[in-house]
Amino acid sequence: MITTLLVANRGEIARRVLATCRALGVATVAVHSDADADAPFVAEADQAVRLPGNTPAETYLRVDLILDAARRSGADAVHPGYGFLAENAEFAAAVTDAGLTWVGPSAKAIAAMGDKMAAKALLADAGVPMLPTWTDPGQVTDFPVLVKASAGGGGRGMRIVRDAAGLAEAVAGARREAAAAFGDGTVFIERYVERGRHVEVQIFGDTHGTVVALGVRDCSIQRRHQKIVEEAPGVLPDEVRERLHEAAVAAGRAVDYVGAGTVEFLLAPDGRVHFLEMNTRLQVEHPVTELTTGLDLVRLQLLVAEGEPLPVTTTPAPDGHAIEVRLCAEDPAQGFRPATGTLHRFAVPGVGAEFGPTRGLRLDSGVVDGSTVGVHYDSMLAKLIAWAPTRAEAARALAGALARAEVHGVATNRDLLVRVLRSEEFAAADVDTGFLERHPEVFAPLLPAAQLPLAALAAALAGAAARRAAAPVLAGLPSGWRNVPAVPQVTRFHDIEITYRLTRTGTLAEWERRGPLLTPEVEEGPPVNTGPTPDPAQVELVSAAPDRVVLDVDGVRRAFRVHRVGSSVFVDGPDGAASLTELPRLPRPAAELAAGSLLAPLPGAVTRVHVEVGQRVAAGDLLLTLEAMKLEHPVLAPADGVVAELPVPAGGQVETGAVLAVVDPEEDPQ
Repeated sequence: MITTLLVANRGEIARRVLATCRALGVATVAVHSDADADAPFVAEADQAVRLPGNTPAETYLRVDLILDAARRSGADAVHPGYGFLAENAEFAAAVTDAGLTWVGPSAKAIAAMGDKMAAKALLADAGVPMLPTWTDPGQVTDFPVLVKASAGGGGRGMRIVRDAAGLAEAVAGARREAAAAFGDGTVFIERYVERGRHVEVQIFGDTHGTVVALGVRDCSIQRRHQKIVEEAPGVLPDEVRERLHEAAVAAGRAVDYVGAGTVEFLLAPDGRVHFLEMNTRLQVEHPVTELTTGLDLVRLQLLVAEGEPLPVTTTPAPDGHAIEVRLCAEDPAQGFRPATGTLHRFAVPGVGAEFGPTRGLRLDSGVVDGSTVGVHYDSMLAKLIAWAPTRAEAARALAGALARAEVHGVATNRDLLVRVLRSEEFAAADVDTGFLERHPEVFAPLLPAAQLPLAALAAALAGAAARRAAAPVLAGLPSGWRNVPAVPQVTRFHDIEITYRLTRTGTLAEWERRGPLLTPEVEEGPPVNTGPTPDPAQVELVSAAPDRVVLDVDGVRRAFRVHRVGSSVFVDGPDGAASLTELPRLPRPAAELAAGSLLAPLPGAVTRVHVEVGQRVAAGDLLLTLEAMKLEHPVLAPADGVVAELPVPAGGQVETGAVLAVVDPEEDPQ
């Protein structure tokens, strides 16, 4: 029987495993990098062992350090979570050889499925249909294709290639990204199916020969090949569902599978099913299966690792519907690149449970108020899951909770997720892996441009209320009030300015906004420019406090929650959220950047420089590659011109805002 479990992972999956261990009375050990020293999962474990360093290669990918941590802490079992070493056969064998209980499938099964080409051959012999696959780029003649990392998932090391010209670079980039994420740069190439659905079967096996399917999940909505919305049960014909169950169980039995695993398939528009891969671990999206079956999958993992038989031997009928979204630190204004910063507030209303199979609204989060989101790890902050009797109810509840959530300090993909859940196509289950490419409208922010002035007005009034509350004298007078009306109050935010005047009784006498109202351009959707919009015809101030402002807008009361951290002001209102930066009244002079300067969107390392100073480039040419948060980010020439500066060499580390290159634009001959 397991008495002390070491969790060889971090973030929300570490917290998820720790929660079940607490319920079962199992003592726990966390391992952590220096960057994670103050993370919630470290505080929640009974013991914690430092892994010196920050990068995965220095810490969570070090088998020797993790085994030493188990020895020093007295752990008798290891749970790998997902990612990092979870599907590393050598790690599983090393844990077993050290006399510890490995919570997962055997090293032999991991190796069999970890070599994805060998796995395809094994299951093809068992009659499972496969897509055409190649290991040698020179043999590929049928496009489009998908380059995939052999050792991992989560979209890392994946590239779609539509013609032969781009194949070599795609393979090289995928290898680098896979090596950084999984410690293994092996890739293969697979035929890409347009408008296919990504469906998968949760399987479980025990040491007594039982392998059972626990249902089908649909994970088709993806961005950059990474799932962002998952649901169970998948909306499928019964005949297809049964075929998937049978194929998945056959795959598990072919390798004597023990523990939790996922068999992934591509469902083509013509109804044909193609095996993709088998993940020999718990999946990120396992909560939707838990909520529709009532099973705690981590508990089952521990019981099976202890040699107990599975309590279920046949596929349970799904109860209700569950939908999960992955809330990620990503900046819509930067093409949804990973974002960093301090999470000043993280609150989701209506959450009934965390990390457990309790139905309703569930939150599995790796962060709390004050958490720092750095550059070393995956950008996912949390998973929010809703269960309801029907799919429509689950989608509505999840979208509503997300829209009302307060996520302050780090840019996220929250608005995108809400728009997906509220789209007509999602409601009709008309989904596939190309959903986002076909629906650029879901990339628009929730807050309409016309409503931004109201959010800015609320921020200005809350700021004035805070100053009056802190005033040592005459605190009861409205901010800026004078006997004779003169110059109005002015609050300047980045890109918008609010002027207003209050009467002696605190009534809003007049207000006006100035400044552009443009929504950010994003790489995965067209820019939305609504142009100038008139201010509401009639706005009255109902109440103003430092953290809450109520306005009457054309006879309708609207409440705004306001949270200020330094010069940053976060406003959550009925139409959406706004993040504003208040500008100082007397700004200090700042150094001017050279024209054509390209700045680092986030901290990272320059992995490659593709051009030289003095080289002529065209708009869109690749200048250099920045690696951050386990992804490669291309830096492209904004216009035709000549490379004037390349201040950062390959291998150089940069912070957000650092100059990466300067391109002198060509003068227009006209």
